[in-house]
Amino acid sequence: MTFTQKSGVGRRTILGALAAGTMLSPFGIGAAHAADISGELVMINWLAGAQGEMMEALQADFVEKNPDITFRNIVPTSSGDTRGGIRTVLLGGEQADLLINTWPAFRQELLDAGMILPVDEAWEENNWGDLLADSWKDLSSIDGVNYGVTYTFGDRSGIWYKTDSMEKAGITPPETWDDFIAGFDKLNAAGITPVSIPAKIWAHAEWFKSTLLRVAGADFMSKLARHEVPWTSPEVVTTFEKLAEMLNANCCTDPNTMLASIWRDSADTTLLTGESGYMLIGMWLNTRAKQEYGFEPGKDFDIFQYPAMGMGYDNQSMVDAKEFNVLSSVKNVDAANAFMGYMLTPDAAKIMADFGLASPSSAVDPAIYDPVVQRAVNEVLKAEKVHFVLGDLLPGDLVHEYRIQIQKFLQDPSDETIAAAVQKIEDVANDSY
Repeated sequence: MTFTQKSGVGRRTILGALAAGTMLSPFGIGAAHAADISGELVMINWLAGAQGEMMEALQADFVEKNPDITFRNIVPTSSGDTRGGIRTVLLGGEQADLLINTWPAFRQELLDAGMILPVDEAWEENNWGDLLADSWKDLSSIDGVNYGVTYTFGDRSGIWYKTDSMEKAGITPPETWDDFIAGFDKLNAAGITPVSIPAKIWAHAEWFKSTLLRVAGADFMSKLARHEVPWTSPEVVTTFEKLAEMLNANCCTDPNTMLASIWRDSADTTLLTGESGYMLIGMWLNTRAKQEYGFEPGKDFDIFQYPAMGMGYDNQSMVDAKEFNVLSSVKNVDAANAFMGYMLTPDAAKIMADFGLASPSSAVDPAIYDPVVQRAVNEVLKAEKVHFVLGDLLPGDLVHEYRIQIQKFLQDPSDETIAAAVQKIEDVANDSY
């Protein structure tokens, strides 16, 4: 498994305005001594639903092991991209020790603003390298300095389906793009909308990203994330054209319904009610299906990998990950380090596995995972190359425009719309880097 992209973001950020007034410690974060930890550990924790319950369970287990610790969670409020709420919290001067982060571009923004500290010293002194492979350290590093500890990761090339829906339509999960498209007629005949695309905020871009990976591969995506190739490149145009094939094959509901839906809506229609056949989203849907629907992974629902297109990049995968960043406002350094170390233990992995998520720690026996997680982990591990989610690598203004242009494309997947979309994204990219 080879990771190909760590960052590649611009420098024009909202938090960057604070950079001149905030100083980084030249020493980073030192090692924790678990036996001595006490006091309050403050975390900016935006996880909600079943993932929020999972973090509560992890914190409770940590407190049981370290009874002199208490947690205080700061929960940002946001109507869209969660980063907006986190910015509000940080710009308001709120003190916290740890931040849960899933966006490499945001990590760069925080670093530019002097709001996070390196964790290399703690990494060495706590021997975290014995539990996390170098690829995970590289994933959380900027210019050779590590600023994060990854605690979970997920396959983002997996398409979700309800097993009853496949049986009702008389089809099996497709392996190729042609088979994928060909199955739409049977799904529609069974009264099932083939694909659910939630396009209100961000989740509609999932289809663009995974299609681009199949069309152009991870190396091209890395170059695009760094703007070393333009958004008007033939590979980007071809990606839109492949998605137009899907849209023109009667895959989806009307554009207004897509634009009014968020990922939870699609999750419900795909896995809960079976009104939709397929959905493309991260592994947190496994958590929702297990904890909120009460479904059994591998029996009631499952995943298959994004269909092969035969363009040379079918053995590549896309992942997301969540990490902890240590904020420059940290007060309880030892407790912060101890909790990050705890998150790499088998006890923490067991709790996450119960909620349907995987740990990158080598201390974990994969047998603890349910069949869906095992399938996802195996796909990532056997992939020739693994690339981080494209949208999470882009500057904020660029990712906003890119999502808007995909929304316009969903309403009119014509050649004219494609040409206008890639040019508009490129125009914004030229101002963002």
